[in-house]
Amino acid sequence: MIAAKAGESRAALTLFATPKRFDGHIGVIQRNAIQSWARMSPRPDIILFGHEPGTAEIAAEFGFRHIANVKCNQWGTPLISDLFDQAEKLGQGQVLSYVNSDIILLNDFAQALTRVAERSNHFLMVGRRTDLEIKDTIDFESDWVTEVRSRARREGKLQIARSIDYFAFSRGLYPSIPALAIGRFWWDNWLLWKARSLHAQVVDATRAVLVIHQNHDYSHTTYGPSKEEMMASEECILNARLTCEENPGDYEQGFFWRYAYTIDDATHRLTSAGIEKNPRRLWKQFKRYSSRPLGMAKLIRRRFVHPQPKAEKIVAESRR
Repeated sequence: MIAAKAGESRAALTLFATPKRFDGHIGVIQRNAIQSWARMSPRPDIILFGHEPGTAEIAAEFGFRHIANVKCNQWGTPLISDLFDQAEKLGQGQVLSYVNSDIILLNDFAQALTRVAERSNHFLMVGRRTDLEIKDTIDFESDWVTEVRSRARREGKLQIARSIDYFAFSRGLYPSIPALAIGRFWWDNWLLWKARSLHAQVVDATRAVLVIHQNHDYSHTTYGPSKEEMMASEECILNARLTCEENPGDYEQGFFWRYAYTIDDATHRLTSAGIEKNPRRLWKQFKRYSSRPLGMAKLIRRRFVHPQPKAEKIVAESRR
């Protein structure tokens, strides 16, 4: 496990999340996920953010810390900038991890983090999730780990590298984050791009960690049950624009894709044999640019013919 420094009693890992309303099916699977975190050994420091109905109650039930006040955008969606900033200040762990509140974690998560943290003190660990249909409350008094693992092997579907449901990182990795809305697309891809731009060791732990995503629709949002409806919303469009914060002209000029990194962009991967370089990142970068020849031509022209000024402040309304 991630070892605490001599004389320290604090937890080695801080997990933080911002749950949705604990209603219906989304309430069931969030409760499953959160209970799985509480049963990890050693137990992490867990912080639940937000004031959605049920969050304070489940935090009290399991002895977690609850922080109700989180900065939100004009649509009332929590901002990852504030979530990560508060977690950095309040977290007791040497390593922090944001986790989506529908994700079941097992002990292999902390074991993988130990191996990554021993290798680097400037890192981000991510990994692909396994989708699984779970409709009911898990019986945590049974041999639930064996049962869930077995079901995931038989029925689970390994998701694509574009979906990123947890970010486990060393303290201080993210000095600043734009006002991206949680759960509204593109924020997760930006976090991976940012870690790469900061020359962190980005590790794909897919082969070492079983991360279980409990399937659900998007009826908990105001946009309807499908991803397509949410992606077309003003809120998601603003998130896409904000990913170009360091180069504001990129959104208008169609270069937003430059910041949409995926797990395939990890510099390294964690396997049973250890941490090794990830050759797939080179193919991913080649594919990203070679599939957009017109975009490449525009970038070359901009670089050498019309160089861009330094980044200005991004979208005033996002700061409200």
